[in-house]
Amino acid sequence: MVVVGRFLYVIADDELHLGVFDNSGIGAGTLVRLFPGELPDASAERKALKPDLEALVRLPSFPGYPHGALLALASGSRPNRRTGAVVKLDESGLIAGEPCPCDLTPFYSSLESKFPALNIEGAVVVADELVLLQRGSKAQPESALISFSLCEIFRATNPETANVSQVAASHVRFFDLGAIEGAPLSFTDGTALPDGRFVFSAVAENTEDSYQDGPCVGAAIGIIGTDDRVETMLRLEPTEKVEGIHATVEGDRISLLLVTDADDASVPAKLLIAEIPV
Repeated sequence: MVVVGRFLYVIADDELHLGVFDNSGIGAGTLVRLFPGELPDASAERKALKPDLEALVRLPSFPGYPHGALLALASGSRPNRRTGAVVKLDESGLIAGEPCPCDLTPFYSSLESKFPALNIEGAVVVADELVLLQRGSKAQPESALISFSLCEIFRATNPETANVSQVAASHVRFFDLGAIEGAPLSFTDGTALPDGRFVFSAVAENTEDSYQDGPCVGAAIGIIGTDDRVETMLRLEPTEKVEGIHATVEGDRISLLLVTDADDASVPAKLLIAEIPV
C-alpha cells in the first residue's frame, strides 16, 4: 500500500491490477490494469499463474518521472513471479499515463543466488536507497533487508536506460524477529519515517515455504532505527494478516494505515487504523 496525497494505492498478489482509492474513504475504488491477460477463477490455477505482486513503493523524482512513480514488484518466489510495473505520477499524486510492465528475471535471479527461498514482500525508500524486505518461513526463518542504490533502480526502471542485470545489492542485513506458536515472525511491508527510521509489519504464518499459504497465528508492528536495529516491536491485537503499511508522524505518535490479506478471495481486505509511540 502507498498513500500519495488524497490517493491510496493497493496491489493484491492474485490480481493484474492496481487498486486506486480516495484516502478520505469516500466512494468506491477503481482498477488500473498493470499486466495484460486474465487469471482463472479457480483458486489452485490462479495461484499457479498469478504474478504475485507483493511490494508497492513510491519512488521519488528521477529522469523521465519528474513527480516520481509507483514501483510494483512480484515476490520472485517462482519463475513466473519475477515481474514488475512502473506507474508514473503527476504533481498531485495521480497516475499519469499507462503503466509500464517490466521483466525483472535477471534481477530476481541474482537475488535467488543469495536467497534460495526468495520471497520479496515489501519495499521502502530510505534516504538514497531502495530497501526490499525478504520474508522468511519455517524452513528459512530469517528475514532480511536488501538494499540497492536508488540511482541504479532509476536506471533500471527507466525504459530508455533499463538494464536490470546490472543492479546489485549494496548490502544485506538478516533479522530474527522471534516466533509465535512455532512460526517465525517475518517482514511483510515497510514505510519510511522522516527521521530515517522505518516502520515495518510482520506476520507469523504457519507454513513451511514461500509458496504454500498457512494460518496467520500472530502479527506485529516494529520500528528499525538508523543503526539497523529493531528498537520497537509491538504485538498486533487482534491478530490480522497485515501486508501493507503507511505511517505519518503526528506529535508523539505514529499514525498507521494497515491493509490486510486473508488469502481468501471471498474475504475482503480490511483497512485498519492504529497508533504507536514515536
